[in-house]
Amino acid sequence: MKDLKKSLSLMTLATLTLGAFTLSINDVQAQEDDEVIFNYEDYPETTTNDGEPLGEGVLRVGYVSNEVFVPVFSHIYSGSGTDGDLMTYFTEPLLTYNENHQYTNDGPMQYELNEEDNTITFTMTEGILWHDGTELTIDHYISAYEVVGHPDYAGLAGSDDGYMLVEGFEEYKNGEADSISGIERVDDYTAVFTYKELAPSLTYGGIPAEAHPYHYYEGVAIEDIPSAVQSLEEPIGFGPYKVTEVIPGEYMTLERFDDYWRGTPQMDGIEINFIPSSTIMHSLESGNIDMVFRYPRDQFQDSQHIEGIEWISAIDPGYNFIGFKLGYFDYDEGHVVYQPDEMKMGDKNLRLAMYHAIDIQSVGEQFHQGIRWKANSVITPYYEDFWDEDLEAPEYDRDLARQILADAGYEDIDGDGFVETPEGKPLEITYADMSGGDTQEALSNYYLQSWRDIGLNVSFLNGRLIEPTTFYTLVENDDPEIDVFHAGFGAGPDVNPYSLWGPTAPYNFTRFESEDNTRLLEAGNSIEALDEDYRIEVYQEWQNHIADEVPVIPLFFGAFVVPIDENIVNYSIGYGFNEETLLYNVGFTELPEDQQ
Repeated sequence: MKDLKKSLSLMTLATLTLGAFTLSINDVQAQEDDEVIFNYEDYPETTTNDGEPLGEGVLRVGYVSNEVFVPVFSHIYSGSGTDGDLMTYFTEPLLTYNENHQYTNDGPMQYELNEEDNTITFTMTEGILWHDGTELTIDHYISAYEVVGHPDYAGLAGSDDGYMLVEGFEEYKNGEADSISGIERVDDYTAVFTYKELAPSLTYGGIPAEAHPYHYYEGVAIEDIPSAVQSLEEPIGFGPYKVTEVIPGEYMTLERFDDYWRGTPQMDGIEINFIPSSTIMHSLESGNIDMVFRYPRDQFQDSQHIEGIEWISAIDPGYNFIGFKLGYFDYDEGHVVYQPDEMKMGDKNLRLAMYHAIDIQSVGEQFHQGIRWKANSVITPYYEDFWDEDLEAPEYDRDLARQILADAGYEDIDGDGFVETPEGKPLEITYADMSGGDTQEALSNYYLQSWRDIGLNVSFLNGRLIEPTTFYTLVENDDPEIDVFHAGFGAGPDVNPYSLWGPTAPYNFTRFESEDNTRLLEAGNSIEALDEDYRIEVYQEWQNHIADEVPVIPLFFGAFVVPIDENIVNYSIGYGFNEETLLYNVGFTELPEDQQ
């Protein structure tokens, strides 16, 4: 992408001719028969080196970043996957989970359900220390609920079942109570939570699993937490390594935490370097870094034969999509306002035509070499039992797209090559997309060009791509200039999509709502859904409902790849608790030359 940026001005990107659009489209189609070289199942999830760690050395991690971003190191305020990725190096969740995505009791905190009285008892392991020497207690867990539910809290957490099903949480959140009635503190290490009901999602990632170091934020107002020095430059956790320095956009350093509760970490420290995608392959090849977390998929083909590097891979639980703005979120009322009749993209026929205009299969093969492949649903194969493998996604067909528009009354009245609305008014669609890896700009242009090719006057927001932090701020706040956007959703252990699609979910970025959507989402997490067969049936019906309504165009499922020095042992990207591959057991069997 860097080369393209150098050769095309932002103004040029906004005013490309239709001929240039056609060339780009033809380029994608002409490569359809190229060999797809990647299948994530051909690669291990864990390093194959079976040696013993030396107990020393500094792991140099490359983290791809094309923009200078400021991470927010607070689980209760973190709004990006990058924040979460970086926090895994110095803190850890309180609850662990198995390969079936269900919580287990192998972590810092244990839980016990009592279905007779709808309670869960949480017990914190004694003797665990935060990096400032303070002991981790049950109060650090309770505090997370008190902050997220507080009326002054301005983050995005708090709308899912893990919070809302706790008795009294909603009243506390609405300012009707001074405390959460359903939380009973028993002692320093134990609390009993009473729930309105024990929904199936709770033990599949629904229970919040983060602690909040309230003692470390003493004197900081709740609304100031994300901008406090404790969240930006001097974060603490209770993981095997503690942060020593953070320089946004450059690096982050960590050193061994000798009082880590599980045992002695096997390295002296970790150094995370933020590296542009344009130079990440060179950094890996030259030995300046030992691994890259989430390597750019579009560079795998050119990088796979780097000497001394092992590649590991796993299916990515998330997906990316084209979203259509269909309303806005009322943050005062905490609810989606779905108003398709007042939005440009409110006509399902218009959305469906845009779906048919994109050759998603070819894009996945040629831009991603098979590391991403065409999605058919908004539930991914990561949830193998729930994903509807047989759901048919609209096929690429430009002629059909044009016919759908024509049948719905979209015609080019003034002869400028672009259709007007069925009411005869100009239709100008604004598309927002993020800047990113080497192919991002070409991909974004391809989508835009594809839509223009079927007669839709689509242009980039502000004539350019937008850096990720600003992009998500605009989307979350329902910027009125945005009609269509390209984004991605991660996924947790539980299949329950309510926090991304529910009527009270701020992450429901399209602002789509329907009676069937709400009914099915609630049914999928009801007491009846403790029967897995019933839950599978509900979520497959829900997938079909979303496919019928087209609030989004699911683009790609995918895998992620991690290149790692072949002298590193016990590193894994597999799912489920495995003591052997926890971060404190990761180490070198032979040190890099510059550390010997």
